[in-house]
Amino acid sequence: MSSDARDAMIHLRALLGLAACLGAVLPGPARALDQSQLAIIVNVRDPLSVQIGQYYAQQRRIIFQNFIKVSFAPDKTTLTREEFEQIKERVDRQTQPEVQAYALTWAAPYRVECMSITAAFAFGFDEALCADGCKSTRRSPYFNSNARLPFTQLRMRPTMSIAARNFEDARALIDRGVKSDGSHPKGTAYLLSTSDESRNVRSAFYPQVDRMLINDVQARRLTQDELRDARDVLFYLIGKDRVDGLETLGFLPGAIADHFTSSGGMLTDSGQMSALRWLEAGATGSYGTVAEPCNLPQKFPNPAIVIGRYLRGETLIEAYWKSVLMPGQGIFIGEPLAAPFRRDNK
Repeated sequence: MSSDARDAMIHLRALLGLAACLGAVLPGPARALDQSQLAIIVNVRDPLSVQIGQYYAQQRRIIFQNFIKVSFAPDKTTLTREEFEQIKERVDRQTQPEVQAYALTWAAPYRVECMSITAAFAFGFDEALCADGCKSTRRSPYFNSNARLPFTQLRMRPTMSIAARNFEDARALIDRGVKSDGSHPKGTAYLLSTSDESRNVRSAFYPQVDRMLINDVQARRLTQDELRDARDVLFYLIGKDRVDGLETLGFLPGAIADHFTSSGGMLTDSGQMSALRWLEAGATGSYGTVAEPCNLPQKFPNPAIVIGRYLRGETLIEAYWKSVLMPGQGIFIGEPLAAPFRRDNK
């Protein structure tokens, strides 16, 4: 066994140990982030970005001080470090101190050199969050954290992209997120173990999900390569490079879905299935990696954490971000403030 493979096994065992005690450490009902703590970032040279930003601000009642404008060429998938740092400097100057998180309004660029663009906005560019080959990266202090104010407490702002290829898809995504708030849906977490051994490693965490469940939400652990004809999908997690049957599914407002594979986060030009396909099929949030992560589970959402925290009332951006130990190479996409299990914040 190579040293990289041994390291991966050590990390997997450590994560499984963490998942085994999640029921004891997850908090009670969460006081979720709200619209006053989220800033929207729009690229004024991208008409779709502006249109998405304006609609989201209207639907979520984002104040104008938290509507941040930047300007850069939209016709690329990757920014250089220098390009990004100029943009980030402008964003930092416009960000109000009470802002705890960011929402981007574009699908591309999705990367800053070796980092995802959501990680770059969250932490600033940091090569320690990248990896050359099958190696670990710097860990996120937000992982499974009970911090309610990530910038105030941890000096980072979790970031999610409201990503879409057209305005119709973006509007439908935003509407689903808003509709989900406090809806307490009766749904199912579909956790699929597939025949793709290298991409199925996350299935080791599936048994831990049962202790995270609440009334009206159940889990189904299935050994198959795709799901079809389910109409109550609240979570759908799978390990595969492409997922068939999405057009047959009914995703509930606020649903989370992602596939464990290498380039799902290359949103507009992936050789595998883009994470955008989940949103286009009706999910409200998804995740994918923009650079080769190998099959290290700590670079992908931990099922028990994302499900447990979401069901306790955290927003999509909080629950998803807290479920990834090493998020530097992964992009979070969806409607950030969706909170189907939101409690009264007062």
